Amino acid sequence: MTDTILEVCCGDLGSVAAAAEGGAGRVELCVGLGEGGFTPSAAMVEAAMRHNIKVNVLVRARSGDFLYSNDEKAMMLRDAEMLSSMGVNAVVCGALLADGSIDTDFCRALADVCRGTELTFHRAFDVCRDPLQAMEQLIELGFTRILTSGQAASALDGTDLLRRLVEQSRGRITILAGGGVNPQNAAMIISRSGVSELHASARTQVKSLMQYRVDGVSMGAPESDEYIRATTSAAVVRDIVNVMKTVKI
Repeated sequence: MTDTILEVCCGDLGSVAAAAEGGAGRVELCVGLGEGGFTPSAAMVEAAMRHNIKVNVLVRARSGDFLYSNDEKAMMLRDAEMLSSMGVNAVVCGALLADGSIDTDFCRALADVCRGTELTFHRAFDVCRDPLQAMEQLIELGFTRILTSGQAASALDGTDLLRRLVEQSRGRITILAGGGVNPQNAAMIISRSGVSELHASARTQVKSLMQYRVDGVSMGAPESDEYIRATTSAAVVRDIVNVMKTVKI
């Protein structure tokens, strides 16, 4: 029987604490979850690493597609190098070429600057042209795992491809299933796909403690409520972990 691991995507330090409290195996640290996530600050990474949990860190220069300029690539490589030197558990990154194939030159450079640090290829994988070929390339490049929904809207919808990836990988790389994972579908995703690792944000909405409030002023999207935010719930993390323990793979 293979042990299962839950990775929690965390966009604030409170979420890291909640993930650890709920029994997650590790976190993926980033900021800007609403736009797919960006690289967090060094100070945030240092603070997260003081919690009793493994910390993977996202390296992503901007929102949008995964076709990066040379300047963006240079910045991401420098971020990855610094994170590796800080001792993070893994660097999470990815890039594509215009034809939808893996940017192998960039990924090779990434592996070079992250020697000794695990590498996760993120959900750029879900919009690549040939996922089975891409997986073989990432194995050859030395990546540890692939975060993917199985090129579907959710991991539950993508279980057919997830299973094909698991079967073809034969343990050479870990397939980390993410996208809409929750306590209600976690067991089904594992049993249908054969993955041993799930990725979830496990978030709930919390209300601000501010007493003085100014209505009608948004810091982001128009009409957004600045006094409600989403953060990881230790209870939701615990529920997913407990469900995962019931599934035999």
